[in-house]
Amino acid sequence: MELSDFGKRFASRPGITLLMDDLGQAMAGRDDMLMLGGGNPAQIPEAQAIWRRRIEEILADGDACELMLVNYDTPRGCPRFINELASFLSRHFGWDVGPENIAVTNGAQVAFYCLLNMFAGQSKNGSCRKILFPLMPEYIGYADQSIDPDTFVCVQPRIDMLDKHTFKYHIDFDNLKITEDIAAICVSRPTNPTGNVLTDDEIERLSTLAKEHDIPLIIDNAYGIPFPGIVFTDAKPVWNQNIILTLSLSKLGLPGTRTGIVVAPKDVIDTLAAMNSVLSLANGNVGQAIIEPLLKNDEILRISNEVIRPFYLQKSHQAINWIHESFDDDISYYVHKSEGAMFLWLWFKDLPISTMELYERLKKHNVLVVPGSYFFFGRNSECSHQNECIRINYSQPDDTVRRGIQIIAEEVQRASLQS
Repeated sequence: MELSDFGKRFASRPGITLLMDDLGQAMAGRDDMLMLGGGNPAQIPEAQAIWRRRIEEILADGDACELMLVNYDTPRGCPRFINELASFLSRHFGWDVGPENIAVTNGAQVAFYCLLNMFAGQSKNGSCRKILFPLMPEYIGYADQSIDPDTFVCVQPRIDMLDKHTFKYHIDFDNLKITEDIAAICVSRPTNPTGNVLTDDEIERLSTLAKEHDIPLIIDNAYGIPFPGIVFTDAKPVWNQNIILTLSLSKLGLPGTRTGIVVAPKDVIDTLAAMNSVLSLANGNVGQAIIEPLLKNDEILRISNEVIRPFYLQKSHQAINWIHESFDDDISYYVHKSEGAMFLWLWFKDLPISTMELYERLKKHNVLVVPGSYFFFGRNSECSHQNECIRINYSQPDDTVRRGIQIIAEEVQRASLQS
């Protein structure tokens, strides 16, 4: 069969596909695999109990159960859920948000496929509009989402060394240029893969730049405030009519419900609803049904602030301690400051092998990580730094994380001695 250019892009096995295949095969048939790759959230007992309770409540209410399972909702999502979320955001943050500013998608990945292609690509005057990522590395899931090729532009980070083994990325505003072909700015906060949280000042400067150039600032808030709240530093949640904010139920512990949320100006929401209707008719109802009353009574905040955030903060501290215990000081290793999300970003400066090769070596030792090169994409993304980093997920059981870190340290040490 002869595929179109669109089809060939998917047939070429994008990075996110390879990653999900490795994860899926490991989860399905490798009980001995130490899963430090992927973005699967932890199973937090207290949170899991709440989801089970909500499902039991829905099942006990016949009308609610039938409504959840039998009916298509509107392409924008369940009106009751959207109304409650608008009220919740307005009540807690003072945002001028109404139901017309919210749409639900079948996962945040679908939301970004729609949003990135809504703004980037060929325009009526023949030019190719682009998305600017002002801080690489960024989420692997964006890399292959553009329908038109060469629509992503990136800026390399400014690296601040905080102590002997800790660093932090900042946006290099001196090298950030908003050219006429830039259609939108996009960031994640907290950032997947690094756990970086852009400062309030960085967000304000990006928002001002976007407004000055009459383009949107898209903020991926899948790990952020108000839910699931996996943020370990002071960070003010922001939204205005020039910002497109995405939320997700996945990192609350509900990835199987595939529920993404977009908060945006009305014209963006109207367009997104039309795209929803074409791509999937309507959205899944289960996640919205589970969460709706938790928005109304604010329990979603208690779960985020008192259950989920402390769990991941403790896991992060513990994993960093294990890294320092496992690596010798004669190895040039650095950990990005852990400010949120569920990942640690390790930088092995002057590693004699690429982290893609390290990834393959670790798989042979039953450890799955994600090589850093996948998180650098778009024009201006090539740099030696991308081949010296890996992402690990510390949300797995303690024994898995500790043993995985020890094996990573052993393999990095082995590679260094062989050089």
